[in-house]
Amino acid sequence: MKNYEYVAPSQTTVDKIVSSLCPECLKVVQAHVFSENDKVFMEKTCPEHGYFKDIYWSDASLYMRFNRFWSNGQGLENSLPGNSSCPYDCGICENHLTGTLLGIIDLTGECNMACPVCFADAGQGSFQPTLEQVESMMLNLRKEKPVSCPAVQFSGGEPTLREDLPEIVAMAKAMGFAQIQIATNGLRLASSLQLCQALRKSGLNTVYLQFDGVTAEPYMAVRGRDYLPVKLKVLDNLRASGQASVVLVPTLARGVNDSQVGDIIRFAAQNLDLVRGVNFQPVSFVGRIAYEERAKKRITIPDLLRLIEEQTEGEIAREDFYPVPVVVPISQLLEAESSSPQPVFAVHPCCGAATYVYSCSGHMIPITRFIDVEGLLERIKREVESFDGSSLGKLKMKGMILKELPKFIDEDKAPKDLKVAKMLISVFRNGTRESLTEFHSKTLFLGSMHFQDAYNMDLERLRRCGVHYATPDGRIIPFCSYNTLHRQAVEDRFSIPS
Repeated sequence: MKNYEYVAPSQTTVDKIVSSLCPECLKVVQAHVFSENDKVFMEKTCPEHGYFKDIYWSDASLYMRFNRFWSNGQGLENSLPGNSSCPYDCGICENHLTGTLLGIIDLTGECNMACPVCFADAGQGSFQPTLEQVESMMLNLRKEKPVSCPAVQFSGGEPTLREDLPEIVAMAKAMGFAQIQIATNGLRLASSLQLCQALRKSGLNTVYLQFDGVTAEPYMAVRGRDYLPVKLKVLDNLRASGQASVVLVPTLARGVNDSQVGDIIRFAAQNLDLVRGVNFQPVSFVGRIAYEERAKKRITIPDLLRLIEEQTEGEIAREDFYPVPVVVPISQLLEAESSSPQPVFAVHPCCGAATYVYSCSGHMIPITRFIDVEGLLERIKREVESFDGSSLGKLKMKGMILKELPKFIDEDKAPKDLKVAKMLISVFRNGTRESLTEFHSKTLFLGSMHFQDAYNMDLERLRRCGVHYATPDGRIIPFCSYNTLHRQAVEDRFSIPS
C-alpha cells in the first residue's frame, strides 16, 4: 500500500485514509479506502504482519448515495475525558459523537447452543453479572446526558437462561426504558408458554429472534441441527402470550442462507400480526480467517439489497433503502417542538440500511413508492433550521409542515386502505407513539446492521456507533469495539469462580 497523508473523513469521496486495526495484533494502523471496479475496498499494512485487503462496501455508487446523509451527533455531556488511545480504553469518551441509542447488557455467558457465527463465543465461560450489577448497568445507561438511553436489549449468551429475566425486564420498565428487548435463540421460549407470558407481563416490548431461514438447510449448516420447528413454536407461544412484537434476525452468510432472503421477508409478511420486522446481520469475522475464506463468505449491505431486489422480483429495490441518519431531521423536529433533547440517529451511513414495506394482497409495496422521503425530510430540515425558538415560531413551523405534507405523498400509488396523508398528519399533529400504531400494524420494517470486524474496522464508524454495551465496571463501549477488543477481558474479570 502507498503511504498516504491522513485527511479528515469525507462523505463525498471514495478515496480517503482512515484509522483501522491490524487483524493479527489489533494495533491501530492507517488504512486506505478506495474504489475499484465499482466496489469500495479497504487496504492496510501492519509493520509486523504485512498487507491486508478486504471489501468495505460492494457498491461504490450506493456508497456515495448513502454518504450524502452524513450527520454529526451531539455525543454525551457526561462522557469521560477524551483520550489518544482509541479504541483500547472506551468509556465512553468525549470523542464519541453519538449517544447510546440501544444499550446492550449481556446477562450471561452461558448458552444452550454453540454457534460458530456467535459474536460472544457463548457457552464457553461463567460470566454472569449479579442482579445488582445489572441494575447498575441500566442506571448508567439512563444517566446519560443530554439524552437518557431510550432502549435496552438483554443478550448473552442466552438471556432466557436467567431465571430472574422477568424481574430484570420489570426493573428496566420501572427505570423508564421506552423499548425493552431480548435477543434470543428461542429454545426456552419454545418450550415454555409460561415464560413468554411472564416476560410480556413484566414489560418486554420486542423479541429479537435468531431466524436463519425458512427451511432446514441453513440451520443444519450454521447451527448443526434443524431449528426451524423451534422457531415456529416460539412464534406460536409468543402469539398465545399476547406478545405483539417480534423481529426476525437472520445471520447472513454467503452460500448458507443468501438464497432465502426473499423467502424470509415473505414469511415475515405472512405473520404481520406478530412479526414487526426483519433485521439482517451480515456475518462478522471476529476471529482470524484466511483471505480466501473471507472473500468467499463476506456479504456487505449492498450485496443484501441486491439479493432483496432479485428475490422479490423488484417489488423491493435497493433505491427503497436509506441509511440510518436519514431520520436525523425527525429528531431535530421533535427537539424543537418539545424544547428538550431527543435521541439523534447520527450513526455512520455505512453501518445500516432500512425501509418499511406495506403488505397488501400478497404484494409488498415500499413506502418510498408513495412517499417522497427525501423531499419530506429536506422540507422538515429547512423548517427546523429556520426555527427561532419562540412559541410563535413553533406554531408556524408545525403549521407549515402540516400544510405542505400532502405535497410529498402520492395517494394514487399508495395502498387503497392506507390513508397516508391523514395518517402522517395525525403523527405530526398528535405525537409519535399512539399515532404510529396504525402505520406499524400494516407495515414491515426491513433493516440491516453490518457490524465491523478487525478486517474492515473503520474507527470513524466506531466514533459514531449508537449501539453500546454496558459493562459491570461502569463503562459503555461501542458494539464493534467491544466484540473485537474488549469482550474477553470483561468476561474474564467478571466471571464466577468455578
